[in-house]
Amino acid sequence: MRYFWTRRLPPPGRIVLVESGSRYLLEGLIPGLRESFPDAPIDLVTCYPGLPAGFPPETAVYRVADYRGQARRLLGDLRAGGPTIVGVVCSAEPIMTKWKWWVVLGLPAKAFILNENGDYFWIDWGHWSAIRHFVLFRCGLAGAGAVRTLTRLFLFPFTLLYLVMFAAWAHAGRLRRR
Repeated sequence: MRYFWTRRLPPPGRIVLVESGSRYLLEGLIPGLRESFPDAPIDLVTCYPGLPAGFPPETAVYRVADYRGQARRLLGDLRAGGPTIVGVVCSAEPIMTKWKWWVVLGLPAKAFILNENGDYFWIDWGHWSAIRHFVLFRCGLAGAGAVRTLTRLFLFPFTLLYLVMFAAWAHAGRLRRR
């Protein structure tokens, strides 16, 4: 990942989009990308069949099913195109989690995250507060759910200890009755 310490955008070149969420999110992003980067070709990394609406038929499509166990080969194929921008769908769906972060961290390109609301932000130092809020929200540590999550985290060791002690007591009682 490049351009983390600067807010400036790289010169528009090839764009790689990782479709790791619902297809409608990516379909809603395409008009905005075409407006901002009209001449940039877009490549797609996906696990779905077919192309999303709005993609031209000449789009280079990389299906993760073709790269099972060969993540480095996927990165090599993507790097060969010389991408300058990587976009990742980060909705609340656990789709292609390993692949999307592998692509973001492995490609020398500026990255942005598209969330389930259709909003996006660049992954750079200037947007650290949005990134922090995004991570806290995903971990359940933002808003009203934070107290419940922290309480569960605090009570987990005690709950586990209680269950282990109960199992030991039950097995010991069974052994004594023999």
